[in-house]
Amino acid sequence: MATIPATPAFADSVRDRQWYLQSLKISQAHTISTGSGVVVAVVDTGTYPHPDIRNNLREGTDLTGGASGNGKSDANGHGTRMAGLVAGHGHGSDSGIEGVAPSANIIPVRISRTGKEIDPEMVTSGVQWATENGAKVINISLSTGPSFDLNDAVGGAIESDIVVVAPVGNAASDAVVNYPAAFDGVLAVGATGRNGKYSSASVKSKRTQICAPGVDIISTQPKSNYGTATGTSDSTAIVSGAAALVRAKFPQLSAEEVVHRLTATADDIGPPGRDDECGYGRLNIVKALTADVPPLEGGVSASPSAVVSTPAAGSVSSASSVEGSGQEASPGGSGAGLVFGGIAAAAVVGGGLLFFVLRRRRVR
Repeated sequence: MATIPATPAFADSVRDRQWYLQSLKISQAHTISTGSGVVVAVVDTGTYPHPDIRNNLREGTDLTGGASGNGKSDANGHGTRMAGLVAGHGHGSDSGIEGVAPSANIIPVRISRTGKEIDPEMVTSGVQWATENGAKVINISLSTGPSFDLNDAVGGAIESDIVVVAPVGNAASDAVVNYPAAFDGVLAVGATGRNGKYSSASVKSKRTQICAPGVDIISTQPKSNYGTATGTSDSTAIVSGAAALVRAKFPQLSAEEVVHRLTATADDIGPPGRDDECGYGRLNIVKALTADVPPLEGGVSASPSAVVSTPAAGSVSSASSVEGSGQEASPGGSGAGLVFGGIAAAAVVGGGLLFFVLRRRRVR
């Protein structure tokens, strides 16, 4: 992930620096759904129990053999960033990070300690563990090289009705989309900037399906810190949060229909139709929660009047949480080597790929 220098962020300024909350109309979205009851697995460097996320943090696993064993340690900080973007609940009154799905539960799946040279077999094990332990959304804000085992694990997750979300890559370090975003069935995410347009930080590819904010994104860092970064990792976590909101609002929808709803309601911001920059367009969370979206052929329709997701008790804020130093983590602590540290692959792995034929009906 590419990072940018930033001044220290104190508790009373963090929420103000979440510029994308307004552009995504998060306040309006939260009157409809907060992601209650949805479990999101963050396959990453672990998730530290930061004051802004610890109420939503469940027991996970540490596949690296770390001492904690439950995934709640993070020497790198990248996984903690992603968890905050997905399900941060802040602390006190309007302080700290507000996640896209502040009532969703996070299960941390630690597959790397350093965030560098990601082993595809570790990612494979992480996806399998998340699949077997109740995840409804799997956020994989990283990339690695091709692997038949990883392909099988991702395919197994999708067959188990799990939304799998991954980044297309950062243009500064990647020429093509890496894995698992290159696998069919994975929701591949690119980045937009503050202007709401495609960001040059994001790799262009026919694999891209949707874009979300990915520039100047502030989030949680161990232990009570905050850091600002730019990259498609952040965009991916934001889309994973949106998937949790949709799954809570429309529990009858399959994972494939959730992806369809997110892409069918995206705002077309490039050339008409699907393009290599942002796929079907820019994430529109409110529209995904309210629009009348025709289902895929043979799918189940969802009425926007479905039951509204409400916050779980004690999950949205924690008045008893005490902010630590309040200092922003240095750019070096946000996982520069994690995202897209794997081998670039120019072609999709052959043999055994799971193909989905999605007949899109764009909602205007």
